[in-house]
Amino acid sequence: MTDPVSHRNGDVSVRERGTTPRGAQEARRGGRRSGGHKHARSRESDGSPPGWARSRVLLLNATFEPLTALPLKRAIVLVVCGKAEIVHNDPSGFVLHSARTAIPVPSVIRLGNYVRVPYRAQVPLTRAGIMHRDRCRCAYCGSKATTVDHVVPRSRGGAHTWQNCVACCSKCNHRKADRLLAELGWTLRTVPEAPRGPYWRLLTQINDRDADWRPYLGAPAA
Repeated sequence: MTDPVSHRNGDVSVRERGTTPRGAQEARRGGRRSGGHKHARSRESDGSPPGWARSRVLLLNATFEPLTALPLKRAIVLVVCGKAEIVHNDPSGFVLHSARTAIPVPSVIRLGNYVRVPYRAQVPLTRAGIMHRDRCRCAYCGSKATTVDHVVPRSRGGAHTWQNCVACCSKCNHRKADRLLAELGWTLRTVPEAPRGPYWRLLTQINDRDADWRPYLGAPAA
């Protein structure tokens, strides 16, 4: 039996429900009933929420400008309340069912009314943001980056800023340690700068992106 979505007091939850008294008895005894193809389940075998329930949904303004990445539960509430519409469904194909309607698990939703967002010039410094800015390439050798390094080490007075933080591979990070570039004879491939633009505030908050998000995130997500 598919899992229903209940909408109560502006909230949405997913829970299992038997269709008959016998089904309810089996549920109380710990029995499991099989679900239909591509129908949402409330729990995985280990008791944790399924993967799609842990995902986030890209929220677009009415003008298709990306605003933020919402928890799936909040995104479903916006759709059920009629405040947003689904632009792209999640690739998993899961569908959430209630007594009266069925809602595909979304990947991207769009607000029905335009929301004015205050301008914020400074982009917060995060590990995900540095990786996006440097395109996951080591600032010293160009290989795949796995960590973040301070160009001027913190132990040598270096600041934790966009201009002093770069993506770095584990090999270069180990070799550099707490030394300065001049002491090693190294040079940076590019000069690190603070990113600018509305999309960067969103990019610095997420680590993984669905393919459906890329057309809305602009050049930094390429």
